[in-house]
Amino acid sequence: MRILFFGTASISKIYLEELYKNNHEIFVVTMPDKPASRKQRLTSPAVKVYASENNISFIQFEKFTADVIETIRNFGPDVGIAIAYGKLIPKTVFDVPRYKTFNVHFSLLPKYRGAAPVQYALCKGEIETGVTSFYVEEDLDTGDIIVQEKLSINITDNAEILFNKLIPLGVKVMNKTLDLFQTGNINAVSQAGKPSFAPTFKKEDGLIDWNKNAYEIRNQFRGLFIWPGLYSIVSKGKLKGKRIKFVDTEIFEEDFVNNERGTVFSIEKNKGFTVLCAVGKILVTKVQPENKPVMSAWAFIQGGQLDVGDEF
Repeated sequence: MRILFFGTASISKIYLEELYKNNHEIFVVTMPDKPASRKQRLTSPAVKVYASENNISFIQFEKFTADVIETIRNFGPDVGIAIAYGKLIPKTVFDVPRYKTFNVHFSLLPKYRGAAPVQYALCKGEIETGVTSFYVEEDLDTGDIIVQEKLSINITDNAEILFNKLIPLGVKVMNKTLDLFQTGNINAVSQAGKPSFAPTFKKEDGLIDWNKNAYEIRNQFRGLFIWPGLYSIVSKGKLKGKRIKFVDTEIFEEDFVNNERGTVFSIEKNKGFTVLCAVGKILVTKVQPENKPVMSAWAFIQGGQLDVGDEF
């Protein structure tokens, strides 16, 4: 098939590789090179790099101008596929392919429409998620569903682990969707049920609210594991005013009720320290103190900077 591929992020490259491996004729639409890293060096999107290495035609631009749209039309695509492109695609473009354009989304739509569905599913304590392919429309993630596959979420899954499970499932969904177009067996259905939303997280979303219970805080840790991570600011103790990032945590006790929320409750030998939540405690086993490298929480405690009774 002649495929118009919209993609920018590193995850997009995995899907482009699959399409190339299956001998589709591909035209890539990607975002412009942008400054990255501390040195702000101009860096190419992963899909552009892969396209260049494999002689796949591509185009980069900031706006869908008349010239850009004409270039896309001239390719004569059978179908468009959008994977982590990073920009809304106008109707004048997503309607160009013969079979329109579909997106592969990491949720069971209409749940968690938006940019961070994997993270929100974990933060909300979901036990099931999945991948949905659906027609791109002008409104965000609202189009008719073509294929939907479910996936169980394990209690030990964090965002990194869950992404690694969803990516191959997403490739399967993409291929299944293309097969349906090729055989003419498309039977898309409208999204049913109340939608929920998953907008992009901000750095401050990683600040722990100790008025939540241990289960909620642990889920927040799982969801924000990749970015921005969980952190708290010491309000009482030697490190007062310092930020501590919690790099690894687990639920230590689920039912313990105490009004001293955010208080360091105990030191657990060779493990770390526990902190009181609204209900329950969490055990912190790995930390990153402000302006210092990641270390075990036990090593951090051995430094004598945090003790029982200190507060966040």
